[in-house]
Amino acid sequence: MFYWEHPKAEVQCAVCGQTKALTAEALGICPECAHSESSLLQAQKAHRASRQMFNLPIAPPRTAEGVRCVLCSSECRLGEQERGYCGMRIVQGGKLVHLAGTPQRGILHWYRDPLPTNCVAAWVCQGSSQRGDHNLAVFYCSCTLDCLFCQNWHYRQVDPQCSQGMSAQELVDCANLHTYCVCYFGGDPASQMPHALASAKLFAQKHVAVCWETAGTANPRLMDRAVQLSLESGGCVKFDLKAFSEPLHIALTGRGNSQILDNFKRASRRFHERPDPPLIIASTLLVPGYVNTAEVARIAGFIAEQDAHIPYSLLGFGPNYLMPDLPPTSKRHAEEALRAAREAGLHNVHIGNIHLLGKDYSPLPS
Repeated sequence: MFYWEHPKAEVQCAVCGQTKALTAEALGICPECAHSESSLLQAQKAHRASRQMFNLPIAPPRTAEGVRCVLCSSECRLGEQERGYCGMRIVQGGKLVHLAGTPQRGILHWYRDPLPTNCVAAWVCQGSSQRGDHNLAVFYCSCTLDCLFCQNWHYRQVDPQCSQGMSAQELVDCANLHTYCVCYFGGDPASQMPHALASAKLFAQKHVAVCWETAGTANPRLMDRAVQLSLESGGCVKFDLKAFSEPLHIALTGRGNSQILDNFKRASRRFHERPDPPLIIASTLLVPGYVNTAEVARIAGFIAEQDAHIPYSLLGFGPNYLMPDLPPTSKRHAEEALRAAREAGLHNVHIGNIHLLGKDYSPLPS
């Protein structure tokens, strides 16, 4: 057993039946079993419970002859009155209706974040030198994944049918002379990409750098447009690569990662067009037990195959949402992950969220 600031109970894995530490109770799958396809049924059970708490579809609808939504990797097929996985689309009268995410109506929060800020890209972007200016942070209240550790899970409480929206133009009008950059995150901008792209184009015309912080689930053509706008405006695209192993990705987020990896490959082909400041950046959250050094090495190796100079940030984990029983990322975990990423061939690796790093895990006294 292990301990950290407050001892945690060991959890029995629903897959292998063994009682192990560093196993999130809500997930019910130990780190070792999370890489196996035998864990998929238990993962579905955990995510079903997560979604039902907020009346969200437990899985992307697959209604035969349903109306297809192609905005993200879920590619929902919606029957009459069914909602899409992100909660922002519904079919009424046989037609796909966007509850939010169109250029005319986005469901979001925004605020001014003084530069330099605690951004995933802060260590390599030009915004860090723009003291006195600010980033316009755009938080979309919807997502295309179901991360059990989500630090921004409160967006799930927003009902798009009862919330006041904001048009793309209204959002752009919030910028002023000190707005150096805009960053779309959430949730995830992929869930409201038409609104994000419409406003991003207007921001770019005002010489505001356009940045994205995304899991990379958007339709490839929409993702291409996002990359182009960042390239033209001096911004960047920050891909949050949560796992390389697909069973582990499903366990942690509820969804597969094949399109995410494909989108990253597509975007990375353009990295050489502007390596400084970098157009493409990757990050991974070091979830204790689950995203271990071996998993980081696999992710880093994949990134290095695209371009070894792509910056990669390893982020400290803070217990949240349905994984409050895990400890923070330890300093040792972060340092070993850093070494593994470099040994996998990456030249530019960084540890982020240092303030969240906790104590090293140690055996309990006998």
